Amino acid sequence: MRQRFRRTVILAVTCLVLLCTCIESATSAPLHSFYVATTGDDNAIGSAAAPWRTLQRASENVLPGDLIIVRPGRYVGFALGWDGPQNGTTANPITFQGEPGAIIDQRNGRTADGINLEGASYIVIEGFSIQNGGTITRAGIRSVTNQGVVIRNNQIDNAGRWGILTGFSDDVTIENNVTSRSQIEHGIYVSNSCVNPIVRNNRVWGNAGNGIHMNGDLSQGGNGLILNALVEKNVIYDNGRSGGSGINGDGVQSSKIQNNVLYNNHASGISLYRIDGADGAKNNLVAHNTILMAADGRWALNIQNSSTGNRVANNVLFNLHSFRGSIDISSDSLAGFTSDYNVVMERFTTDGGTVLNLAQWRQNTGQDQHSLIATPAVLFVDAAGNDYHITTNSPARDAGIVLTDVTADRDGTVRPMGATSDIGAYEFRSTADTTSPIAPRRFRLLRIQ
Repeated sequence: MRQRFRRTVILAVTCLVLLCTCIESATSAPLHSFYVATTGDDNAIGSAAAPWRTLQRASENVLPGDLIIVRPGRYVGFALGWDGPQNGTTANPITFQGEPGAIIDQRNGRTADGINLEGASYIVIEGFSIQNGGTITRAGIRSVTNQGVVIRNNQIDNAGRWGILTGFSDDVTIENNVTSRSQIEHGIYVSNSCVNPIVRNNRVWGNAGNGIHMNGDLSQGGNGLILNALVEKNVIYDNGRSGGSGINGDGVQSSKIQNNVLYNNHASGISLYRIDGADGAKNNLVAHNTILMAADGRWALNIQNSSTGNRVANNVLFNLHSFRGSIDISSDSLAGFTSDYNVVMERFTTDGGTVLNLAQWRQNTGQDQHSLIATPAVLFVDAAGNDYHITTNSPARDAGIVLTDVTADRDGTVRPMGATSDIGAYEFRSTADTTSPIAPRRFRLLRIQ
C-alpha cells in the first residue's frame, strides 16, 4: 500500500512539474533583452548597465525573440526593415517596449513617420508616447507590407496625417492605444487589401478626419478588400470636423463592428460603402454599438453603394442633428439587409433626402420591428458626462436579442446578464453583483496499480 501511495505522489508531482513547464514555455521570457537610454552610447553593448543611445542603433541589431527596453526620455524615431527584411516569428516576436516617459518626438531617419515598419513582420510596438515636435508629418506609427504586427498601449498625439497607419498588413492588432488630434486625416487608418485586422479598445479623439478608417483601395493593388476585420470596444469622439466617420468601412466585408462607443463626432457615425474598394462593404455585423451624433453630424449609421447583406442589431442610434437620424441606407444596399432590436429615432432614409418615421420605415423596409425609441436622458447613467452605461430602469435593458457572436460587453461583462441581452455597448450589471469568477479546475491524482 505504501509503495502504491508513493508511486501516486511521484506521478502527481511529475504532472505538476510538466504543467508548470508548459505554462512557462507558453509565456517564455524574451531570448535577449537590450536597453536604450538618453544617457547611453551607440558603441556600447546595449545592456542594462551599458545601454545604446538611439532607437535606430537598437533596430539595426535585433533578432527574433529580442526585447528592446527604452528608458524614459525623448528620442528620434526609428525604421525597421527598410534596408532588408527584419522579422520576428509567431513564437518569438521582436518587441520594442517603452517604459513610462519614453517619448518619440522626431521622425525617423528614413521616412516622415515616428516609427516605420516596412518589411518587418511579427513586431510588437508598445508603451511609447509619440508627440509630434514638427517633423512627424505622416504617421506616428506606420506598418506596411507586414504580417502579425502588434501595436498596443501607445499614445500618439498631433501626428501630421495619421496616428497609426497600416497598409497591406495581414493579422495586424491595434489595441489599447490613444490616437488624438491627427492634423489632416485619421486617428487609425487600416489601408489597402488585408485580412484579419483587429482594432480593439483604443481611444480615438479629436482627429480631423475619421476616427478609424478602413479602405481596401483597389487602385493600390491587391484584391481591394479588407476581410474579417474585428473593430470592437473602441471609444471614439470629437472626430470628423473635416469629414469622414467615427468608423469608416470602404470595401470592408465579412467583418464585425461591435461594442464601440461613439459620441460627439461631427461627420457620420459608422459608414459602410464603396468608393476606393473593389466592392461594397458587404456581409458585416454591426452590433451593440452606442452612437450619439453631434448636432452638426450626419447619420448615425450610413450604408451606401451596393453594400448588401449587412446585419444591424442591438445598437443605440441617436442623433442631435435637426433632421438627420438613425439610418441612411441606399436602395441598392437593401438586399439582405436586416436591422432590429435597436434604440432609434423617428428618422430614417433610403434615398438620402426623404425622412421616414419609424412606422414608415417599418412599412417600407420591414426592418426594426422590435426596435424602440428612447432618449439619452432615460437610457444612460450620465449622458452629459459621457457615461453611457445603462441604468436599472433603462429602456435598453433586456430589450435586445442574444447574439452568439457577441458574448461580452465593452467592459468584459458576460452577455446576457438578464433575461436577454441589453442594447448598446454596455450590459447592465449591478454594482452589488457578487458573482464569483469561475474557479480553476482541480488536479485529479491518478492511482497506478
